[in-house]
Amino acid sequence: NLDIYEEQAAQAAQQGAQILVFPEDGLHGFNFSRSSISGYLETIPDPQQESWNPCTEPGKYNNTEVLQRLSCMARRNKLYLVANMADLQPCPLKTDPTSSCPSDGRWLFNTNVVFSSDGLLVARYHKHNLFLFEPHFDTPPQPEIITFDTPFAGRFGLMICFDILFHKPTVALVEKGVRQLVYPTAWINHPPLMDAVQVQQAFSLGANVTLLAANIRYDQLKMRGSGIYTPFSATYHHAQKGDPEEGRLLVVRVPVLDPLWVGKNVTTKEGVVRSESTSSTATDSGFCNQESCSDSPPPENASSVPPSSATFISSMMFDPFTFVLLNETEGKVNVCNGTFCCHLQYRWLPQGDSKELYALGAFAGTHTVDGRYALQVCALVRCAGLDASSCGQEVEEAESKMDFLLEGKFGTRYVYPSVLASKMVLEQPEHLETTADGRVTMKHSNMTGGLVTACLYGRMYHLD
Repeated sequence: NLDIYEEQAAQAAQQGAQILVFPEDGLHGFNFSRSSISGYLETIPDPQQESWNPCTEPGKYNNTEVLQRLSCMARRNKLYLVANMADLQPCPLKTDPTSSCPSDGRWLFNTNVVFSSDGLLVARYHKHNLFLFEPHFDTPPQPEIITFDTPFAGRFGLMICFDILFHKPTVALVEKGVRQLVYPTAWINHPPLMDAVQVQQAFSLGANVTLLAANIRYDQLKMRGSGIYTPFSATYHHAQKGDPEEGRLLVVRVPVLDPLWVGKNVTTKEGVVRSESTSSTATDSGFCNQESCSDSPPPENASSVPPSSATFISSMMFDPFTFVLLNETEGKVNVCNGTFCCHLQYRWLPQGDSKELYALGAFAGTHTVDGRYALQVCALVRCAGLDASSCGQEVEEAESKMDFLLEGKFGTRYVYPSVLASKMVLEQPEHLETTADGRVTMKHSNMTGGLVTACLYGRMYHLD
């Protein structure tokens, strides 16, 4: 795999890349035990404590062949290089019995390393939010908020895969004013809400940041979909079923985002992509601008909510969403899950004689499968079949196009918008607006492909 990295680094350098990001688990793969991963472990020194260039000082530490090759790769190609590997750190079990040290006396961390264009090790980040498939790795004793500075684009922040769904380190970096995030991942796709490129673009839009996302390719586990995202552009690759299982190098020139520019209007040639009428004086927790944050805002337009007979419960992403079907070619529908309500105004443009079923779903609560996190979600989805019970199941293709306005009133200012079209094509929402009282509106029309999902994914970090 290091040989492949060498080839990719040379190609990236030829195309003028200044920073190159490789995927999570890209060097050693996955499905390890603590003993079986031992051959891949290296002890990575802390760049905050010492300065080390593995390429020019190879003799300083034993058993650092991977670090040396990555360092020389960065140096030879004159680019910043981000890779993911396994770090072994001894821990103070004997000297400090109260520490969170594992019983074998060593920490094993899922780790990002960053090398500068001369090969210097400039950053090391230990993944905080481990997924189910990583029992061999340890959670660091404290969440790490790690950044590094570059001469060409200022400051970048580091995170890994599942981290994207949590406050630390991801949102903590954004709250510190970091506008560019580097994101190695081994993401298992779960449409209609959790496809890799959908989550990546939604985070970039919702957090108003640039995201460099490198996903590993492994079809057996539905791992595919990488991209380079800014609040006004998306350059990505999402392999389709049956495509050859190989890598894809994406190189694109993106603007450097002003670190003081969080939450302001973003204008492009097409008009305003995101406008916020929120004041910058958020509460200390950073989640709400009103005097006090209730867990769930009161129902909106309660009088226009259809009778409960029109709604039904169906599982989506293992969460019990309340759905209402779209029965007309155009109209307005509302659906509430408890006191959290979603509103949709739509015009359905069926293509040919295709029969498809769509539903608007709402969920407010704690997601508990493969991790625990609190949500408020509004989602317009194509159902997998023509039966209501199929709404919320995995769907990858659709023919119907939709002009729509999707809106919810959220108890968090962290709402991540996405529009996913057939065959995992992303659409840039035409208009996004957030008001001071938590109302988020996403408007979109003139779709290029059939609508799979339109989603406003609210994360209630303060309830986790």
